[in-house]
Amino acid sequence: MTGRQAEDAQRRALDGRVPGERGRATRQRFLDQTRRMLEDTSYRDLRVVDIARAAGTSPATFYQYFADAEEALLALAEDLAVQGEHRLTEPVSEGDWSPTGAYGTCESIAAAFVGFWDDHGTLMAVIDLAALEGDDRFRALRTRVLNPFTEAIASVVREQRERGNLPADLDPTASAAVFVAMLAHVSGHRYGIEAYGTSTAEIRRSMARLLYSGITGAAPPR
Repeated sequence: MTGRQAEDAQRRALDGRVPGERGRATRQRFLDQTRRMLEDTSYRDLRVVDIARAAGTSPATFYQYFADAEEALLALAEDLAVQGEHRLTEPVSEGDWSPTGAYGTCESIAAAFVGFWDDHGTLMAVIDLAALEGDDRFRALRTRVLNPFTEAIASVVREQRERGNLPADLDPTASAAVFVAMLAHVSGHRYGIEAYGTSTAEIRRSMARLLYSGITGAAPPR
C-alpha cells in the first residue's frame, strides 16, 4: 500500500467512499471543532450533536465520516501520531552528537518536547488518560507518538556506550525509556511546575542538562 493509499484509507467515509476535496474539508472541519471543544469539555462529554452544531452542519453529515465522537478523537490522535514521529525524533536523528555539539542537540530536544506539548497538550492528555484506563487503541497511538523518539535516543546511548563514555552495563533501552518519560511528563505539567516560581527557560535548561549528562556521561557546560 502506498502512502497515498494509506492516507485515503484513513480518511475514507463510513460508506467506503474516498471523499473529494469538499468532503475532506467537511471532515477536517469536524476534527478541528472536536479539537477546539476539548479545550473546555471532557472527552467523555463530547456529543455528536454539539460538534455538528458548532461546525455549522448536521449530525447526519457527521455520521457520514465518523461513527461517533470517540472515532473523531481517534482520527485526531492518528494525525498527532504522524506529527510526533517526525517532530520529536528529528532533533535526535539530525542532531550533532559530537563533544562540541551534543549539548545544543539536547537543548533542541527539550525545546521540541515543550513545543509539541504546547501545541497538542490537551489531546495528549486525552490519549494518556484513555491509555491509562486500558483503551488499547489510545495506548497504541501513544506508543506511535513516542516510540520512534525512544528508539532514536536508545541508538545514541548505545553509540556513546560503545565509545566508552557510559558504563558498559548501561541498558540503552532502559535509559531511553527514562528520558522519554521525564521529557513527556515535565512537558505535560510545565504550567503547574511554573506555578512554583520557575520559568519555561529554566525548565528546558534542566531538561537539556539531564539529557546531556545521561547520554554523554559528561558534566554539562556552564
